[in-house]
Amino acid sequence: MKKIYPNATAALDGLLHDGMFIAAGGFGLCGIPELLLEAIRDAGTKDLTFASNNAGVDDFGIGILLQTRQVRKMMSSYVGENAEFMRQYLSGELELEFNPQGTLAERMRAGGCGIPGFYTKTGVGTVIAEGKEHKDFNGETYILEEGIFADLAIVKAWKADETGNLVFRKTARNFNPPAAMCGKTCVVEVEEIVPTGSLDPDCIHLPGIYVHRLIQGEHEKRIEQRTVRTA
Repeated sequence: MKKIYPNATAALDGLLHDGMFIAAGGFGLCGIPELLLEAIRDAGTKDLTFASNNAGVDDFGIGILLQTRQVRKMMSSYVGENAEFMRQYLSGELELEFNPQGTLAERMRAGGCGIPGFYTKTGVGTVIAEGKEHKDFNGETYILEEGIFADLAIVKAWKADETGNLVFRKTARNFNPPAAMCGKTCVVEVEEIVPTGSLDPDCIHLPGIYVHRLIQGEHEKRIEQRTVRTA
């Protein structure tokens, strides 16, 4: 099965439609599938729901889709440094479902494992728990959270082989593996594609069975908050 495509536009061909649900990897500006997000912007697909830790910044990451009003809803744990994200949410232009960070990651992982829901103590007694089923285990109250099953997953990895086995680099792994797992179709962009068999099996972070399409590209290396010592 051919998994390697020449570019992001080709890799997304036939997958995009208005109103779809997309899981995206990345944390802050680290590990963002920037080429795939640009291709979605250029395709003009709208009314999108994104499950992603945050939305990047105003001109990078999912932020570029907020600028073009292609996003209807965000499922996130952090609004962060994105002023447009905050403005749209506070003005009622954007629907936002806040998730505790660990809960969001586990909802993605659960979906990827075929688990429809799980109980967690995180959020009990807060607005996060409103409208959710409560259940006691050993005298402690837990709330039911549902697994995430996305139409499409878009992720960024460091290296892949030709079958889609993935290696992530340090903290750029973040939400990428669980996001990749929970999509019905998973499209990945990487910095390097190597021959099958050249990756140490013990160093593979996500097996290629989760990956359907793959591209190699050049990526921007941004730093969200640059902090240096004074001379």
